Order: sequence, then structure tokens, then C-alpha cells
Amino acid sequence: VQLQASGGGLVQPGGSLRLSCAASVRTIERYSMAWFRQAPGKAREFVAAIDWSDGTTYYADSVRGRFTISRDYAQNQVYLQMNSLKPEDTAVYSCAAKSGYVRTTESAYDYWGQGTLVTVSS
Repeated sequence: VQLQASGGGLVQPGGSLRLSCAASVRTIERYSMAWFRQAPGKAREFVAAIDWSDGTTYYADSVRGRFTISRDYAQNQVYLQMNSLKPEDTAVYSCAAKSGYVRTTESAYDYWGQGTLVTVSS
């Protein structure tokens, strides 16, 4: 399984960004997919995930209502639409995959892509 995240950048508070995670063929059909982030000086934390079986989505409380995770089978991509961004959303965002159902702990995920930096600043 290979994953590659992209789409990060500099955005002003209140702005939007969409992150993409390109997966090797059929990965998103077979694996639950998640986004994690790591802010400077802090531990990596769960952001959002989508279950492989029925597409149920899960969100951290800090992003619920602002972020949306989705998947596109045809493109083998998972997306994280981030709206109403705040300075505290600044972090390196990484996508991850695991077999079976969604978990919100990073240790449960077997495959990781490289991160993409999101900076929210005026």
C-alpha cells in the first residue's frame, strides 16, 4: 500500500483547503482511511477517518462541522476538505490506512503517507 498526501499550503484564518491522499490501486476499497496531524511540539492526533465497509465518517471534536473526509474510488483518492480554518489547525497532515474498521489511534494504522504542511496564518 502506497499513500501520498498533497494539497497543503498557507491559508488565512477562515479560509479553506482541500488535501488529497493518492492511494495505490484499490486501497481505499479495502482499507479504512484516516487523516492525522502533528502540530509543532505536539503529539500526532487523529483528525478524521472513513470506514472501508460503509463509508461511515468519524471526526475529532476539534474539527467536526468544519472538515469533511471523502473518497473517490475511480481516482483512488481520499480527500480532506477543510473549511473555516483556524491558526490552531496549523500542522503537518498525514494520511493513513488500516485493514478492518476505523480506529482513532495512530498505532492502529499500518500504512502512512508523507505529510503535507498546512499553515493557517494572516
